[in-house]
Amino acid sequence: MPELTLAITCGGTGGHFYPGLSVARVLQKRGGRALLLLSGTNAARQKSIAASFGVPAVALPRMPSPRGIGTLFEFGCGALGGYHAARRELRTLRPQALLGMGSFTSLPAILAARRSGIPVFLHDGNARVGKANRFFSRHAKLLATAFPTCNAEKCRGELLVTGMPLRPELEQAAGITRAEAIAGLNREFGVELDTAIPTLLIFGGSQGASIFNETVPKALRKLQEKTEFQVLHLAGPKKLAEVRDAYGDVVFPSLLLESSEKMELFLGAADLVFSRSGGSTVAELARFGKASVLIPYPYAAENHQYDNARVLAGHGAAELLPNAECTPERIERLLAGLLAEPERLKQRGALAAELARPAAAERLLAEIATRLSPQP
Repeated sequence: MPELTLAITCGGTGGHFYPGLSVARVLQKRGGRALLLLSGTNAARQKSIAASFGVPAVALPRMPSPRGIGTLFEFGCGALGGYHAARRELRTLRPQALLGMGSFTSLPAILAARRSGIPVFLHDGNARVGKANRFFSRHAKLLATAFPTCNAEKCRGELLVTGMPLRPELEQAAGITRAEAIAGLNREFGVELDTAIPTLLIFGGSQGASIFNETVPKALRKLQEKTEFQVLHLAGPKKLAEVRDAYGDVVFPSLLLESSEKMELFLGAADLVFSRSGGSTVAELARFGKASVLIPYPYAAENHQYDNARVLAGHGAAELLPNAECTPERIERLLAGLLAEPERLKQRGALAAELARPAAAERLLAEIATRLSPQP
């Protein structure tokens, strides 16, 4: 693995980019070389993020989603430009393999790798393998997945569950105790959270903000009359003011922020998490061993967040709450029942931890290296 040189195409949404970035960071730390090939509308910003971690990255020509007649032409032009740009980068880097992290944005780099005779590996971060990875699986030496997949019959070639590559900071902090995490939050943000009080973590405002940033606070304002708890709420970009208004003059301890780079403290401190069910979120809940209430984003491609939520809910580690059922009354009843049984939350957290796959980036890299090594 230390001698491995790998090109990684991981543009598009953060759910594809951040796992790819994590793989690159782990590879570089172990002495290998990595280059991110970024496509899609977020490529320039993602290149800047990669640079902040010392990971080389190239933004390929802009390629919008292939939807509608107007953008189909732009998609084709972007794909063609991305293909030629990716081929130039591959000729310079001369990687032993290309790793695709899913999404239509992987198209130019994968085509360029195949044309250049470079082996292709794939990773999918959801329980339902996406369309792009299903299509390219027939050309890949391995399709690695974050979770056991529910549509394996639609894929070709070898499938292997390696887990979700998490940010190294989260991976390293997964063993933090609840008391350590709460103390860390108190120091970092100047609050006075109490280790004796059940802690609820809420995030997901960037996808369906009204449920997390309006409906949940309404439920908690009613719930405070019945039980004791404290709240950590990450509101999402430009949503903090409305969340503060939604909570108003509540009496329970709370920490309300737009976002935070200290996610390990928030996950470590929580007794119960209320969130969407993106692949990285589900993997983090398992890695930190947290009970959860999961509300799948109903507009996710092929409803894959529902399948992700079932990974935890089917193991008894989470409650799966459909988006349409998220009324203040329903949420209040659900949270009241869960917070009233702290031992039940601990049991669910332990069940979540059983599904964790630590060091997923390292395992994925090892599997790639093994398949590239000459066989006796």
